[in-house]
Amino acid sequence: MKKWIVSAAAVGMIFALSACGAKESPKAEQANSNPAAQQVKLVATNFQFDQKEYKVKKGEDVTFSLENKQGMHAVQISGVNVGLDNNNKTKTVKIDKAGTYDIVCSLPCGQGHATMKSTLVVE
Repeated sequence: MKKWIVSAAAVGMIFALSACGAKESPKAEQANSNPAAQQVKLVATNFQFDQKEYKVKKGEDVTFSLENKQGMHAVQISGVNVGLDNNNKTKTVKIDKAGTYDIVCSLPCGQGHATMKSTLVVE
């Protein structure tokens, strides 16, 4: 009886450990993306994005993606229905209005959080 309980516990432990290490399927991360869309990769480090300005063409699909290279960050783009974080790393939208839109870190990330900004230019 004791051997059976120990064996069942070992199998349960192996199952739990393998589930913890399982990665999300690539389909889940690409669910919002369109392969033909313009790609905008927002790389976030502590208190800055990798570019001061990102440019896209109006009226076309744009897939935004977030990579947290240093620290934990989330992104909001004002006037555009885009909110990215560690649970939602990509989103595809169509922006029909030309203009400039503020990109900000929407997750308090430390002392320089207030200055973590960039711009999206839709031409």
